[in-house]
Amino acid sequence: MKIYITIAFLSILIPIKKDTIFFASANPFSFKDIITDLDNQDKQEVFGILTLPDQFDLDKKIPLIIGVAGSKDWSDHHLEYIDMYQNMGIATFELHSFKSRDVVSTVGSQVGVTTAMMILDSYRAFETLTKQFNIDKDRVAITGWSLGGGVTLFSAWLPLKNAINKDLKFAAHLSYYPPCIVEPNTLDFSDSPIHLLVGELDDWVPAEACVELASKMKRDGANVGVTVYDESHHSFDRLHPPRVAENGYKLEDCRLKMNDKGAVLMNLLNIPMTTPLLQKIGLALCTGGVFAERGPTFGGNSDARDKSFAFSKLFMSKHLLPR
Repeated sequence: MKIYITIAFLSILIPIKKDTIFFASANPFSFKDIITDLDNQDKQEVFGILTLPDQFDLDKKIPLIIGVAGSKDWSDHHLEYIDMYQNMGIATFELHSFKSRDVVSTVGSQVGVTTAMMILDSYRAFETLTKQFNIDKDRVAITGWSLGGGVTLFSAWLPLKNAINKDLKFAAHLSYYPPCIVEPNTLDFSDSPIHLLVGELDDWVPAEACVELASKMKRDGANVGVTVYDESHHSFDRLHPPRVAENGYKLEDCRLKMNDKGAVLMNLLNIPMTTPLLQKIGLALCTGGVFAERGPTFGGNSDARDKSFAFSKLFMSKHLLPR
């Protein structure tokens, strides 16, 4: 008995640096499911890895970055950013939306784990971590890559955010090569800083779409910026050289609209893409149907990679750390 009491007492005095945190979320397929029917979505237990920085003051609340992976789930280059943030004195939370749902990858389908599910997971993690740990709720940022970049971007869309939690907002949104092909009819975004890092040659999710969308967002008052890295493909911050993703779709010419209820609309007759089947049909129409081109290129560009890490460090330092 004394041993257990001693361990419990020490765990209070010496916080665990890394731990797996479970929390309750749900499985909305679309943004519309969240905005119009959140309470009736199937429940889902989700987990992530919370890591506290090596050096922090027990008497002070600490900043946090929630990281969201792409369609291939977590990769080594994602974790390099996570390690960098920890070394800066920032806590990190690696969100595991895929493993929580027993999904390995969504490349070529995007239906097993959706952007809506991951955004809801991100906010539920935000709620849990700021209630249970010494996290400063006013210094929580979100960052993500590819699919996770879309999560990072659209977690700032106010009709969606307010349907989940009106009281919490991310202090900053840093998005790497996100899919920007969907444009909301109402460009009502958070006033928190948003920045998109994209590759000039990206033929998986085109940089041009992000430049177009950010320009319209800024015109409507959003605090958004875009950096386009020259001669860079999708996943420009990886170490391996560019290669082809055989089962991925090229979305260079695809653009879609989204109504105020969060339904993405087909380019044909404005049919809402609110089920897996309708989404597949809508994307097929947008990319050329049976003639849709597969095989986008992804991989590293050393110059863009170095610049991306440098920018990320400055961005998070500016918005999360004391000056």
